[in-house]
Amino acid sequence: MVFRFDSMARATFSLLTSLLCVGGLLIVLGLEYLGIVTVLMMTIEMALMAVFMIMFMMNPAGLVPMSMVHNKRGAAVVCGAAFVLLVAGILLVRLPTRRGRAPADPTMDLGMSLMGPQMLTMMTLGMALFATIVATVVLATRRGRYDRLGDDLRAAGPDDPVRGGVGR
Repeated sequence: MVFRFDSMARATFSLLTSLLCVGGLLIVLGLEYLGIVTVLMMTIEMALMAVFMIMFMMNPAGLVPMSMVHNKRGAAVVCGAAFVLLVAGILLVRLPTRRGRAPADPTMDLGMSLMGPQMLTMMTLGMALFATIVATVVLATRRGRYDRLGDDLRAAGPDDPVRGGVGR
């Protein structure tokens, strides 16, 4: 559905829907930690992406028809070839047999394999990046929400400091 919408915001939320389904699939497969992390991470990421698209894209609401697909024939050939290769890999590759036994806590082992002792560092970095994004958006706006109609919002007409805006 991402490629069926004219609106970038709708395409973003349809992509979010597919990624939430992937997170749900991980939860169903018994990987609760990865599933929840995927759901949380993708929800925040797609929400931020939608905000930035609405702010900066030329056609965020899809009022002007547009196509998200370029070189349709070439893309179809590449997708078909990738599909055939993946199916051939599934059918022809011999899967290894398990050696040893499963770990007692696979989530902890996976976390240690991916991050090792750097988990706290990565969590702190994530919060710092989020704070940086919020601060950047706040600092990029020259005026506040009350600049046009005053603090009590009772002005007879907007006194828009940026001419040509909604007020005039």
